[in-house]
Amino acid sequence: MKHLFSFIVVALFLSYGFSFAADVDTVAVPSKGMNINSKTVIITPDNYRQGTRYPVLYLLHGYSGNYSDWVKAVPGVKQLSDDYGMIIVCPDGAYGSWYFDSPVDSAFAYETYVAKELVEWVDANYKTIPTREGRAITGLSMGGHGGLYLAFRHQDVFGAAGSMSGGVDIRPFPNNWDIAKRLGKQSDYPERWEQNTVIGMLHLLTPNSLKFIIDCGSEDFFYDVNVRLHEELLYRNIPHDFISRPGVHDWKYWSNAVKYQALFFHTYFEEGRSGN
Repeated sequence: MKHLFSFIVVALFLSYGFSFAADVDTVAVPSKGMNINSKTVIITPDNYRQGTRYPVLYLLHGYSGNYSDWVKAVPGVKQLSDDYGMIIVCPDGAYGSWYFDSPVDSAFAYETYVAKELVEWVDANYKTIPTREGRAITGLSMGGHGGLYLAFRHQDVFGAAGSMSGGVDIRPFPNNWDIAKRLGKQSDYPERWEQNTVIGMLHLLTPNSLKFIIDCGSEDFFYDVNVRLHEELLYRNIPHDFISRPGVHDWKYWSNAVKYQALFFHTYFEEGRSGN
């Protein structure tokens, strides 16, 4: 009887754990523009079946990564979905897309895919809050660039954005990470590089038009460009959160940074719900 009781307790515990934990699905989302079905991880919180609608955080991977990076490298991302009652969407940005609609290669139309096609598909298939007040976007490294780049250019879609160790100024890196493959050589097309670097897009912002957070380790090779972005935002009187602490360009740093960013977006979502 004692062993039977122990078995029942363990079974109930396991049942509770599986019944009340974030669900992780991998889906194929169609892109008409690129004529592909792109794999995407979608995390729904433990209470998703209760019938309410949920805000969505779009979480982008870095250069050479893919849609599965976040859940594999930072399993705690699933807990953030539960803790803050948000859907988390991890799209595939391909190898070195930089989330551009490339003027060089039509196979790379990831601005349109993420900011339009993916958002529309998620809103059609999940119980989302289908407004800018219910959407945020962030990412690491190339995805940090992507989070700010897409939000700055699509403020009707995203109300909040972030960057973790982001390549927020691509101009100092003309030979790195396939950027030239997406925009053309900087020496041949300098205007493209100016128009498509985050720090060159601040004219698109007005104070408080977008809530956003920037996070970068002090030993990161992108640290200097992040500090310059922060200083330029201060000069323009554009409110934002800027976090820096010891750290390099690695998953140890990002697994910590994403916790701060998730809290930031949760606060934004809650303010939207309360009307503040």
